[in-house]
Amino acid sequence: MKDIRKRQKPAAQRKVEPTPGGKRVTLPRALSKLGYCSRTQAEELILAGRVALAGRVVTDPATWVDLSNAVIAVDGKAVAAEERVYLMLNKPRGLVTTRHDPEGRPTVYDCLKQLDHAHLSPVGRLDKASEGLLLFTNDTEFAQALLDPETHVSKIYHVQMDSLADDALLDALQAGVHHDGELLRAKSVRKLREGDKNSWLEIELDEGRNRQIRRMLEAMNIACLRLVRVSIGNLALGDLEKGAVRALDDGEVEDLRRLVASRIT
Repeated sequence: MKDIRKRQKPAAQRKVEPTPGGKRVTLPRALSKLGYCSRTQAEELILAGRVALAGRVVTDPATWVDLSNAVIAVDGKAVAAEERVYLMLNKPRGLVTTRHDPEGRPTVYDCLKQLDHAHLSPVGRLDKASEGLLLFTNDTEFAQALLDPETHVSKIYHVQMDSLADDALLDALQAGVHHDGELLRAKSVRKLREGDKNSWLEIELDEGRNRQIRRMLEAMNIACLRLVRVSIGNLALGDLEKGAVRALDDGEVEDLRRLVASRIT
């Protein structure tokens, strides 16, 4: 991705407007609110001269628009607000979280084949070997707020490990372990059950580090056998079948939006 900062004027040379009220937002935010793309992607489109307001090409991402009456077009095609879509998938193991995989591996979008998913994007990722709750939406601002580490949205995982868990292990995971120069810690950990040679733990995270649970266990020389995300905030995976998709109901969406309200304008 191009470094857009090099192509913008220094702050001292740019006209700074006071923060507007009502429905006035910057053009990148407008495109994001309309569900067309993320703000970062919108800035790229604007700088490339592909966005027009009322028929006039605009190349300054700092341009303000009024969402109540703005006529925005990308590549000559009008942009209208899309109906918001919020879906949950019970991701099976073995699928990669991407739209197109250069290696030809099956992706999570294979589970959405019966749906119009042109503008649907996953909210975060589950790696190929992980399973469970994965959200999709075309509400880019909502998705970015859920992923923002400052919102501390809780995510709960059920994890099978290849050894027996004792209190010292549970305490260590909550206190934090170092892996590749990062301190990784769980918000809470409890033992669910154990067999002769392995244990199932419930691990709650409130930060989104890449492969965090696997890395925490790896730092303690423990292998992760299965990892299933069972909830995000108050939204639980429940009895949704493996590979199945369903729409969130209004109450579920509102519950999630309340958790990230400070990051949505």
